[in-house]
Amino acid sequence: MSITPTEQKIINYLQKEDKRALNLLYENYSNSLYGVILKITVNEEVAQDALQETFIKVWKNATKYDPSKAKLFTWLFRIARNTAIDKLRSFNNRYHKEVQIETSNVYILPTTNFNQDVMDIKEHVGKLEEKYQIVLDALFFQGMTQQEASDELEIPLGTIKSRLKIGLRELKKVYNP
Repeated sequence: MSITPTEQKIINYLQKEDKRALNLLYENYSNSLYGVILKITVNEEVAQDALQETFIKVWKNATKYDPSKAKLFTWLFRIARNTAIDKLRSFNNRYHKEVQIETSNVYILPTTNFNQDVMDIKEHVGKLEEKYQIVLDALFFQGMTQQEASDELEIPLGTIKSRLKIGLRELKKVYNP
């Protein structure tokens, strides 16, 4: 793999966590990455957000880049692509949900079948270990996707999924003793 002098300069800055890397990355790659992102999102506003988020992720993971595993552009492309897909999913989930009031049975459910001791879910979530509370709160009460929770809480996605699974298992013990 041949590396251009500019790429080498960027790589050196990234490895040293030198902020000059961001300027060089933006100058040299923003147009290409924006094109990739826009092709996926097909929405300029979402694409601009995804591009900004891509550069944030690149900066947060700067020291993880390994030139022996992938060319710089390939690494940037993967981050941009994944960010665009996540943004598109989030955008579609947020703006394209339909509420069907006419067919809703929310108001006709009998309440006699519910165990009154377990109706307050937030109270029961509050009894879990804090690490599970944080994840459940982000996913269920704040409406974040798992990827958004991972990014926002700066917790790896796999850990988010594990804590969700364990937290739900603990809640199940309350609801199905």
